[in-house]
Amino acid sequence: MPHEPGLDEQVIEQIALAELSSKLDAADNIDIEIRTNLLKMIQGQAEAVSLLGQGLLMHNRIRVQTMELHTGRIAINLLSILFKGRLELNQPVDATADFVLTEQDINRALNLDDIKLQLPNLELSINGEPTTLETQQLQIHLPGHGKIVCSGNFLLHKLGKTRRVCFTAVVRPQIGNEHNLWLETFHCTEGQEISLELALALTKKVRELLKSPDFELEGMILRIKNLDVQEGRITLQAEAHISELPH
Repeated sequence: MPHEPGLDEQVIEQIALAELSSKLDAADNIDIEIRTNLLKMIQGQAEAVSLLGQGLLMHNRIRVQTMELHTGRIAINLLSILFKGRLELNQPVDATADFVLTEQDINRALNLDDIKLQLPNLELSINGEPTTLETQQLQIHLPGHGKIVCSGNFLLHKLGKTRRVCFTAVVRPQIGNEHNLWLETFHCTEGQEISLELALALTKKVRELLKSPDFELEGMILRIKNLDVQEGRITLQAEAHISELPH
């Protein structure tokens, strides 16, 4: 039978909904469900929290098609709810999270100026010589069949010289029991020999990054457990360790 929330659950759900809505620039729909009772609420406890959001726009920058999050037992600061109207955690909580990102939304985020500044430079070794790749533009296409087509340009810094390189690559990420990356094709404007060296160096670097698929957000650490690449969208399944809710 569907769970019918009691009055105590409805009160906290409405506060939580108002809190989440205040942190989002837009949302097509948000639903939240909190399992608790009067005694547990007085103790600042809930058995579980579930959240489903659609068309979320965060910080007027990044849009998420859908987000679904589920926690187990959670400890909430009751005084913060009563006197501040704000949700605060008494202790960290673990959760599972699913995200669906569309090709259009990913490309929009990748080309925002502040997001570009956060893309790390890649330190590589090409023919035994230290080389730095500085990303200038990045765009993806999701044709389906597990493929990601990446194209763009970067600045290649090598031996005190800098040159602009355009590239196109087709990759197949595999995230599950074993994180890996399969590179199907890689082409750039620097000639086939340099393309091959760049491809090998880039593949090695990305595989190193995939071995620790942890991403830190505000008050949260996400560990990607599965990545499903479909036509026009990517679905991420992750484990989340939440130390505090964003303010």
